[in-house]
Amino acid sequence: MNLHDYQELAARTLGRDRTHEQQLANAALGLTGEAGEVAEVIKKHLFHATPLNHDALVKELGDCLWYIAAFATVLDLNLDDIAQRNIDKLRARYPEGFDPERSRNRTD
Repeated sequence: MNLHDYQELAARTLGRDRTHEQQLANAALGLTGEAGEVAEVIKKHLFHATPLNHDALVKELGDCLWYIAAFATVLDLNLDDIAQRNIDKLRARYPEGFDPERSRNRTD
């Protein structure tokens, strides 16, 4: 599945009865909440000595992706374009791959 197909399928479950502002708020708050759930899985692994729960991470990362797709849809953006622009930025920033020195001395 590519990102564009995912975005179209995920958009079927958007609350279309909400205002534009409500849709933006739902995407922002939902993404924040789901990112917190990802952090909670990692916290339990690192500080509570539980095995890393890959299934929970897949579920929570999927929920994050849904909210990112919701943002893109509400803003009439395309996830494929967002992904490409991010890769272009990373290639410009780290042409040979991640470099701690370049990271510390970034100008952008």
